[in-house]
Amino acid sequence: MREILLCKYGEIVLKGANKRYFEDILCKELRKRAKKHGNFEISRAQSTIYVKPLDDFCDIDSMYDDAMKVFGIAAIGRAAVCEKDIEDIKRVAKEYIPQFLEGKKSFKVDGKRSDKTFPYNSMDLAQIIGGEILEATRGRVRVDVHNPDITVKVEIREQAAYVHAGQASAAGGLPVGTSGHGMLLLSGGIDSPVAGYMMAKRGVRVEAVHFESFPYTSELARDKVIRLARTIAAYTGDIYVHVVSLTKIQEELVKHCDEDYFTLLLRRYMMYIASQIAAEHDSKCLITGESLGQVASQTMEAIAVTDNAASIPVFRPCIGMDKLEIIDISTKIGTFDISIEPYEDCCTVFTPKHPRTKPVLEKVLVEENKLDFKALADEAIAGAYTIRAEAY
Repeated sequence: MREILLCKYGEIVLKGANKRYFEDILCKELRKRAKKHGNFEISRAQSTIYVKPLDDFCDIDSMYDDAMKVFGIAAIGRAAVCEKDIEDIKRVAKEYIPQFLEGKKSFKVDGKRSDKTFPYNSMDLAQIIGGEILEATRGRVRVDVHNPDITVKVEIREQAAYVHAGQASAAGGLPVGTSGHGMLLLSGGIDSPVAGYMMAKRGVRVEAVHFESFPYTSELARDKVIRLARTIAAYTGDIYVHVVSLTKIQEELVKHCDEDYFTLLLRRYMMYIASQIAAEHDSKCLITGESLGQVASQTMEAIAVTDNAASIPVFRPCIGMDKLEIIDISTKIGTFDISIEPYEDCCTVFTPKHPRTKPVLEKVLVEENKLDFKALADEAIAGAYTIRAEAY
């Protein structure tokens, strides 16, 4: 019996004349991922992508797991392929469906006939195949058309017929790369990996900047961030992480500037440096994990001051979320346990006792002008190095 994956679109169906552009990028992503799992054929028709194994060496289980993380796919069903013949459909349904009904009490069958030349309509299909499944399960499950534990689907399409036990919700969103490139400020905390994931879900190809402060922060802290990048790369694709040292900048801030402004000044350096690196890599926005009011540097006034140092838009997908909502997403995507490992990042070094929560830009600039801002930033950029974080 041949098995296939039916990947259903989400928002792509609403893209009108641009639909093919989104489909092309989505199929390209699936083909790239399929290479790890065997020889698969990727094709599309009727707002569905068909992932078909071409030999017995294909690992359809691992391909299914990988496809579930591809943005642009709303749902995936594992289906058995049948001839467009009612006897073959009945045979396949009796052999294939009972395994999905183990532990279930009820089911129903939905028929869908895209090929109108097929001699049985949708209602006929539901009744016939439902009877076959009842016979195969010998009464262990019953039919419930209103509130079934599982819905079996029989689809008659142009190229073949398919029988499957429903479908599972997948990643959703838009294919990565359809909304441009963004530069994520990736720390070792909970929020920024979630922000990267959420922007990738909206079709943004993500790169990252990570700021370190060796020897005040350790190599373990940097390695933790690379593991975070590799974890979200399962959704976003491989991530290039540009690592920048802020050690000299922080030491100069301590020597020459008012302690209350340390965090704000450091954030301005980060925004400026990230903007310059983004320009070098054709990224059109910065992405941060900030949530309004969560810490002193995330008040409206503080955000306005730090944004002033950026030369491109700053997107904050977590801005209106509370910590528990962010933790829920972090747990779902597998970054939470890594994020809570107790390694310091650069933002915890030289933290002021009384940080300014309602800063005035003019006063911040007075402190900033005590240093040669551009020279220090350019020196940090010149010392940056890049690590490619590939998905686990």
